[in-house]
Amino acid sequence: MTLNYIWLAFFLVALVVGLVKLIVLGDTAVFTTMVQATFDSAKTGFEISLGLTGVLTLWLGLMKVGEKGGAIGAMATVVRPFFRRLFPEVPPDHPAIGSIIMNFAANMLGLDNAATPLGLKAMNELQELNPEKDTATNAQIMFLVLNTSGLTVIPISIMVYRAQLGAANPSDVFLPILITTYFATLVALIATAAVQRINLFDRVIMAYLVGVTGLIAAVTWYFTGIPQEQVQAISNVVANVILYGVISSFLIMTLVRKVNAYEAFVEGGKEGFQVAIRIIPYLIAILVAIGVFRASGTLDLMVSGLSRVLEALGLRSDLVPALPTALMKPLSGSGARGMMVDAMKTYGADSFVGRLASTFQGATDTTFYILALYFGAVGVRKTRNAVALGLLADLAGVVAAIFVAYIFWG
Repeated sequence: MTLNYIWLAFFLVALVVGLVKLIVLGDTAVFTTMVQATFDSAKTGFEISLGLTGVLTLWLGLMKVGEKGGAIGAMATVVRPFFRRLFPEVPPDHPAIGSIIMNFAANMLGLDNAATPLGLKAMNELQELNPEKDTATNAQIMFLVLNTSGLTVIPISIMVYRAQLGAANPSDVFLPILITTYFATLVALIATAAVQRINLFDRVIMAYLVGVTGLIAAVTWYFTGIPQEQVQAISNVVANVILYGVISSFLIMTLVRKVNAYEAFVEGGKEGFQVAIRIIPYLIAILVAIGVFRASGTLDLMVSGLSRVLEALGLRSDLVPALPTALMKPLSGSGARGMMVDAMKTYGADSFVGRLASTFQGATDTTFYILALYFGAVGVRKTRNAVALGLLADLAGVVAAIFVAYIFWG
């Protein structure tokens, strides 16, 4: 299923639900709400794109500095054997490998503002290798599916929201999110590799996977061994020190190689505005569809129906109030964030629902937003199996989050 059919489905399902509410239930305001949602979502899409301009300029400029100074090449050398096997279509020395590495690093640190421009740069570089410009390549699909799985080691923003909403220990979701998001990423990698016939039992791939798993285990062990109140402060400091350390290494390398860092930054930064303009129509298209879908009340009906199904099967339904966050996350990051906050306000930040909603928020990334944004930036219309694989990663994250939540707080 492509984004085209999903996009149409949002509108048509919302239309059917709206007609039922108008004719059967007498809700005369439903279509007014839906139409207003189109205007609000279009405005939001433009504002997001406009807001990205400065961040894109900053990070594309820094990436150009790192590229010309040789820092990105040095970083890419460390993991190149692993990525050569995951991205066999990409030449070993291609700059896309460095951009992909930087994007994943920013995502793992929970630095969304840094990850987006780095990801857009990676997509543009992968598009240079694309023989059919309107069709996604295996490398682009692998990159985006791993992106949508949302591997996050330090969920800074979620812990900040929990602190603001009165959680006794804002960081008590750290370990559950780490376990959940890693499981989602592992499922995404295995599924995409199977479709693309990539041998995950290759000795190099296995070595890296075992190494990363060990690192995740070590980080988990460390944070579980320190007082809860220190987790947020330490993780925040570590994430930003690492980020600034990367920037500093880029600048130092330009001094070593006698590269004009200022000119390199300006050269790369010029691409930021152009990319921001290109993504406006794609972003507005998907956000308007999601806005109508929400305004029609379809999402509320889905949650209500699921609750009844679980109760009919004799299963626990106490997780249902947190499900809007999980259902919205593939569609809209800001929408899911709003639902997470609403769940914590309604049920309490330290309630089972509040903690599960926080885990859902950190479990995966905004699949449809990422696909629309990244594919739109390079003009890819035929996304092949990217949507299905991305949603599989989302499903794995949701299932893992539920199991983990019941283990920790059930």
